[in-house]
Amino acid sequence: MILIADDDPAIRVSISLLLKNEGYETLDFAQPIELIDFIRHTTPDAIILDMNFTRETSGDEGLKVLKQIKLFQPTVPVILITGWGSIDLAVAGMKAGAFDFITKPWNNKLLLDSINNALVLSKKILNADNNSMTRAQLDKNYQLSDIIGKSPAIMEILKTVVRISQTNAPVLITGESGTGKELIAEAIHKNSQRSKAPFVKVNLGGISQSLFESEMFGHKKGAFTDAHTDRKGRFAISDGGTIFLDEIGELDLASQVKLLRVLQEQTFEMLGDSSTQKIDVRVICATNKNLQTMIEQGLFREDLFYRINLIQIEMPTLRERVNDIILLGQYFANRITTENNLPTVNFSEEASQLLINYHFPGNIRELKNLIERTILMSGKTEIEADDFKMPKAQEQLSHFGTLEDVERQTIIDKIKIHNGNMSKVAQTLGLSRGALYRRLEKLDIRV
Repeated sequence: MILIADDDPAIRVSISLLLKNEGYETLDFAQPIELIDFIRHTTPDAIILDMNFTRETSGDEGLKVLKQIKLFQPTVPVILITGWGSIDLAVAGMKAGAFDFITKPWNNKLLLDSINNALVLSKKILNADNNSMTRAQLDKNYQLSDIIGKSPAIMEILKTVVRISQTNAPVLITGESGTGKELIAEAIHKNSQRSKAPFVKVNLGGISQSLFESEMFGHKKGAFTDAHTDRKGRFAISDGGTIFLDEIGELDLASQVKLLRVLQEQTFEMLGDSSTQKIDVRVICATNKNLQTMIEQGLFREDLFYRINLIQIEMPTLRERVNDIILLGQYFANRITTENNLPTVNFSEEASQLLINYHFPGNIRELKNLIERTILMSGKTEIEADDFKMPKAQEQLSHFGTLEDVERQTIIDKIKIHNGNMSKVAQTLGLSRGALYRRLEKLDIRV
């Protein structure tokens, strides 16, 4: 059952009819106290909550109601309905635990998408059967073959990809450069209902502020001096499919405002054209920057952050998935020899150990380049440790030493990154808290 709370009867009736036509059972409330009394004893599937009641426009009452809902029903997703002018209020609501926010006048499809996302991503469904699938079972049932690895960290990400592919929810993929963020975005698209529609990749770091509107929304002939023909923008090209906005942390503030409106309303205007075009696009963003820090510095809009960050996937560094290094190395070796019509290449035990011990600041991209360069330059069918031309490799090797040393350093790094939050450390390493503490004892790590 979906609950609708709004003091305007026309809004309650309109949303209720929309949801009932989609097969949902609904119950509406004109006053917050009625809603709170109901959820004390009954758990709904989701709640749609207006932020302003009884002609009160500050939204404070709506925030108080949201906090009460979270007190009695912390796991029930709440979708806020708010005016565009009160986006700051919606952001405050997201901080207080709301699942999503929709602006008035709302787009029916966006509202239905938000409800579907909320229901699909509920805890009950997140703990679906694919949690227990092996790598072979995942590959058999889903299109994931481009993502190499079976470490706990990468397995958790693959299972997350499978879950969220069922939704249209926006996704933010974070992590260092070279960790494979684009591959994850492609996997989400390939396993979604949009898989037959376009997957459009956009490097926002390569688009200047002056060209942003033309590149993203397109232009009509004569819109500016060099506009000799009509041109479709990236959003129009990706209509019905997925748009991947890489390096979103590089986007200037003025362009962030324009992007936010498109994401919120799923409409845009081409340069030189006053007509509004509707689009149906799933948005996946990626960045190697800390957007929360950028928000604090005034470099990234908080409302845009909440719009793109409904689901976040943090990509592990290569040094956090050491067990995948040889798998990846052999995969790249096989691909390179096939592409260049060369004999099959293997790695000696010493060469494999060197790869495992190396810290790989450039992550998977550095590993790929290293393997390709070594194979093409050495001309050997068995690569030895001395064939790798890594200026810092020996220094790294002497510093880390054994595989146990690498594991110790990886855990210490994670503890520092997460400020001693052991639950988060365990999660990102793909371990239970109990398993993590056993590793700490075994490796003599004191926290």
